[in-house]
Amino acid sequence: MTDEKTHDSTLFKTGSWLQGRLVLFDRAYFKYRRFALIDENDGYFVSRLKENANPLITEELREWRGRAIPLEGKQIHDVVDDISRKYIDVEVEAEFKRGQYEGTRSLDTKRFRVVGVRDSDADDYHLYITNLPRDEFFPEDLATLYRCRWEVETLFRELKTQYELDEFNTSDPDVVKILLYAALLSLLVSRELLDLVTEQADDEIVFPPERWAATFRSHAQLILQELGEYLGYSPPPLLERLIEDAQKIHQQRPILQETLATATQPRCES
Repeated sequence: MTDEKTHDSTLFKTGSWLQGRLVLFDRAYFKYRRFALIDENDGYFVSRLKENANPLITEELREWRGRAIPLEGKQIHDVVDDISRKYIDVEVEAEFKRGQYEGTRSLDTKRFRVVGVRDSDADDYHLYITNLPRDEFFPEDLATLYRCRWEVETLFRELKTQYELDEFNTSDPDVVKILLYAALLSLLVSRELLDLVTEQADDEIVFPPERWAATFRSHAQLILQELGEYLGYSPPPLLERLIEDAQKIHQQRPILQETLATATQPRCES
């Protein structure tokens, strides 16, 4: 959670917590130094390669039959338009600046893996940068892994559109936490109920998550009523609640209609 001026990528902190974990980045998080620190903490990452990133190819990790264009010693974006193979799988070397130490930032290099999967419809490549090993993850595996990031995107879109997490009209951290946890708890209840509905429905029926979220929100009052009755809570008396909540509290403060009625009444002559 950030203020409007802070990009959330600046809050991503590397450290020992990354060990054994895989992080899927969109291009807003793209930084060679960040990737190097993840690798040095024994973590893993997959990111799309930015268009303005043009690392040097140091080795091809896949052999091709016939007269394949050699890629070693060339920069990836300089050759990607000249080849038509189904996959690209190469090791690249990237130069970046380390963090500031004693007032200076030294230059360093790091070797990563770049994979390209050809998109036949667009007639170009989807390029990914990673440190996942070649012998365990083939190019198509990386493309599939990266598509999982869309699940995160749709989840946050659901939280923003259905549970109003896109913007808080408060600067009080405690209020923000309350609203955040309320949204997350609502999401958990929604997902549990979706599992129950899916079990009861016919096998061929599909429930898109975002459509389900909108349905859950529109029926929230009925769900609460059913849940209250199931747990033994009697509903509050509606008429008494209306009278209690809507009555004028300050007896000395007239409402607009009273003021207008008094002002427009004909005055009686004594």
